[in-house]
Amino acid sequence: MKAAAMAGILSVALGQHAIHAQRQSPQRWYWQRGPADLVLRHGRVVTMDARQPEGEAVAVAGHRIVAVGTDTDLQRYIGPTTRVVDLRGRLLIPGFIDAHAHFMGIGQSLKQLDLTKAHTWDDIVQMVAAAAKQAKPGAWIEGRGWHQAKWDRSPEPNVDGLPYNDSLSRVSPNNPVILTHASGHGIIVNAKAMELAGIGPTTPNPPGGEIVRDARGHAIGMLRDRAAGLVRRVQQQQLDTRTPAEVEADAEETVRLAAHDLASKGVTTASDEGESFKTIDFLKTLVGRGQVPIRLWVLVNGESPEDLAAKLPSYWLDGYGDDHLSVRGIGEITADGALGTHSAWFLKPYTDDPSTSGLNVTPVARIRQMAEIALKDGFQVSVHAIGDRANHEVLDLFEAIFKAHPEARDLRWRIEHAQHLTAADIPRFAQLHVIASMQALHACSDGPYVVQRLGEARAAEGAYAWRKLMDRGAIIANGTDAPVEDVDPIPNFDCAVTRRLKDGRTFFPDERMTRAEALRSYTLNAAYALFQDDRLGSITPGKLADLVVLSKDIMTIPAGQIGTAKVDQTYVGGKLVYERTVTSGGGQ
Repeated sequence: MKAAAMAGILSVALGQHAIHAQRQSPQRWYWQRGPADLVLRHGRVVTMDARQPEGEAVAVAGHRIVAVGTDTDLQRYIGPTTRVVDLRGRLLIPGFIDAHAHFMGIGQSLKQLDLTKAHTWDDIVQMVAAAAKQAKPGAWIEGRGWHQAKWDRSPEPNVDGLPYNDSLSRVSPNNPVILTHASGHGIIVNAKAMELAGIGPTTPNPPGGEIVRDARGHAIGMLRDRAAGLVRRVQQQQLDTRTPAEVEADAEETVRLAAHDLASKGVTTASDEGESFKTIDFLKTLVGRGQVPIRLWVLVNGESPEDLAAKLPSYWLDGYGDDHLSVRGIGEITADGALGTHSAWFLKPYTDDPSTSGLNVTPVARIRQMAEIALKDGFQVSVHAIGDRANHEVLDLFEAIFKAHPEARDLRWRIEHAQHLTAADIPRFAQLHVIASMQALHACSDGPYVVQRLGEARAAEGAYAWRKLMDRGAIIANGTDAPVEDVDPIPNFDCAVTRRLKDGRTFFPDERMTRAEALRSYTLNAAYALFQDDRLGSITPGKLADLVVLSKDIMTIPAGQIGTAKVDQTYVGGKLVYERTVTSGGGQ
């Protein structure tokens, strides 16, 4: 079937892919009645299935759900070998589906310095100093998660709130240091890293990037977007000297850490927003061995059109390894940078820095080239766009392609983040059938400085405009962008429902989601964005038994308590992949 899908003209290819994607739907799936393998009962089941919204119990046979109903209804599914779980009144929901994460990045971040909780630049310097004392000579010191807008005070001196790297270089003179911004769209490096990369007074900015300099032209150590590649390439050259066994062991540990982190937080499926062909090969091997307990939807990294054109057709996967790995899209193609680094691409200059309107990281013509390659082979396209101009340009590009190829609308192309929109572009998502793949928690993380960056009127018009998008018929798929944010769905769900900032303020409250909308964005909508709504996203007989048990009912408890809920159990295909130690009743 794959060979047929790749043959012929565009319409034939798309049609064959549609056939290829028609897996067993819940309505066509049947079960030979008898005792179930697993029954979860005495709980509150929220199914996300409009035909049966709630229940008390769920029965599972093999990897699939076979029944939902009352405890009495499902008593007949319990036999001598059935595992019975007493929910003790707890909430059972579909497994969370993170529609935008970076799976390998999550694992890698867990091996680096965690800079997310640093209150000042001095805190970070102290962390690096401690790491440098333990590091082997010449070893790279890495950290991730700092954000200058979230520090208690600005470092002095600074450029655009960003510190000079002098203190970093003093505490680590011989070990190169890379500290990645929370957004992932910039790094601070020390003098040793700049020396290894050959960055000096006359080094030009690479296309789509910026070497941040002070008024005297002195590079302070901050590299925005593609400028980070100047140092990353040198680091990779060193990594390439490792033996194959060392490379494989490190990658396996990365996968193990990431998978455990997701499972422990109730994430049963994650969309990995861009991996190389080599990494996809490695993940396929691990999935084939049964070493990846959660499900992955992996996008092919879309940095090289030439590489895509040569290899993409042979990488189509749909449900490999008992539905643990699918590869049906390319991305995350980066149209612009991030708001926190002043590199998100806007139609007008930043209010707090009128000298810039941000960066177009990947030229629009190149994005079109990659999108047309994906279209030829029936692949989904995901484009990162944060600023209003980036979103406008991508929508224009998609519209032009859809006019030439109307069938492409069925490929569920996505804009990742869609954080800042003009009023005129908001209805275009629904009109063009473009999925808004957004991360609710970004609104609460960025909220304290959004108005500072953009001004009140522009922020009110289209900053994290969930309600405006939904009211016009757009589909929002939720996620975390982990490791930019923690992959934990509970804080994300909390922000979607409350838009409450850490200082207690509410960030444009009219854009809040209802709890049902927030859960749908994280389950059924996210499954739709991954072409997996036929098998995931709701507790429906025939669908895969991906389930999460929560300690508290996030659908009914007071909004101020949502953040206290914990994941008690996570099931993937009916298999328990995580269980929290609970010392007493279900509300603990």
